[in-house]
Amino acid sequence: MDERLINIMVNSIEKYIDHTKLAANTTADEIRILCHEAIEYNFAAVCVNPAFVDLADKELKNTDIKICTVIGFPLGATISSVKAYEAKAAIEAGAKEIDMVINIGALKSCQYTFVERDINAVVNTCSGQAIIKVIIETCYLSYEEKIKACKIAMSAGADYVKTSTGFGTYGANIRDISLMKSIVGNNLGIKASGGIKDYQTAVMMIEAGATRIGTSSGVQIVNSKKK
Repeated sequence: MDERLINIMVNSIEKYIDHTKLAANTTADEIRILCHEAIEYNFAAVCVNPAFVDLADKELKNTDIKICTVIGFPLGATISSVKAYEAKAAIEAGAKEIDMVINIGALKSCQYTFVERDINAVVNTCSGQAIIKVIIETCYLSYEEKIKACKIAMSAGADYVKTSTGFGTYGANIRDISLMKSIVGNNLGIKASGGIKDYQTAVMMIEAGATRIGTSSGVQIVNSKKK
């Protein structure tokens, strides 16, 4: 990647961050804090569970910060029609970005047509209303399966591929980001998520091809940039 372009990216790293709070025990007050931090630091988006989309929408009213939510999360094993309904309801509540988990078991069973239809059900539901990021959960996939998952996401009409839920055995790494970039090129965005806790790691992800960073450590990343 062009060094000048990388410098532009890392100097505005806050605009790459999806400020995230997805733990099962997250409270309403913690979501309010998340949103207020997103406003203060001018993050790209907040990423919350579907039940908190409505609250985030109220807290972020009259800002340009997007609300991202997760669908079929974190296992990806939900019925396709349920994923589509969940996405529709989230959009109606205010979500502008949808991070959906693929059916990991179906991919590993070589049921590629099913996986594409599963993604496409959400893509069709959200068409023109929300950006779709497809979580492929790299920690469970072989090298060949990662390639196949990226190709299926492109074919299904997704806008991004995303490494991880953050609930698997490991999150984002440079090797996987580089591989994903080699497959999707400039056709899709790439979201690196899971285990990114400091500025230097975030920069390395961007240099490898990430165009969005999913992290619960957004404040820490931006503040460490200033040191």
